[in-house]
Amino acid sequence: MTLEVCVESFEDALIAAENGADRIEYCSALAVGGLTPTPGALARMRDIPVPCFAMIRPRPGDFVYSAGELETMTREIALARDAGAQGVVFGACKADGSLDGEALKLLCDAAGGLAKTLHRAFDITPDAFAALETAVELGFDRILTSGQQPTAEEGCTLIADLIARAGGRIIILPGSGVTAANASTLRAKTGASQLHASCKKIAGAGAGEEGRVATDAKAVRALRRAMDH
Repeated sequence: MTLEVCVESFEDALIAAENGADRIEYCSALAVGGLTPTPGALARMRDIPVPCFAMIRPRPGDFVYSAGELETMTREIALARDAGAQGVVFGACKADGSLDGEALKLLCDAAGGLAKTLHRAFDITPDAFAALETAVELGFDRILTSGQQPTAEEGCTLIADLIARAGGRIIILPGSGVTAANASTLRAKTGASQLHASCKKIAGAGAGEEGRVATDAKAVRALRRAMDH
């Protein structure tokens, strides 16, 4: 199985890669669900020893984007490509929660030959199967989803149905609450070939500062072992 770990720093990307991650989702601000990495962070992606996908999300909050925000996102995609990203992760919705096909086509066109992951904007769509077909038509390579539930384990029934409906046309990537404790259950119940996890801990608290989200090497190793057995 392929393990993707989301991280918010170059150091955490190295920790994840050294402890069993096959692919990195590179973000900033994981505490708000992940935003586009800074230009300085993007510039270090070439030094990460596993494939690295950049989150393209210009702000926290909803996934309804203005024309100006979409222009920002296309520029961020270009920066990520120039920095050595092998893929990008993004999503966009209309006010009713359905996928914004026009906005997504603009972003997919900007991404060109980069691998493209539709992020968990998918999980707020009112019709998951219609959204799946839209993603396939637009040329996405994978969909990151918790099965429209708070965690992938809770959403495993829909995830299994999505994998069956996809029929190999697109990868369904379960994420949210994925740990060593439930990896085998998720594999057995969904048939997923890849998993996405944060493997995070709170680190660095002290001197009056709040802790930050950091990658937990032990959690990555434990999840890797669970996925390999």
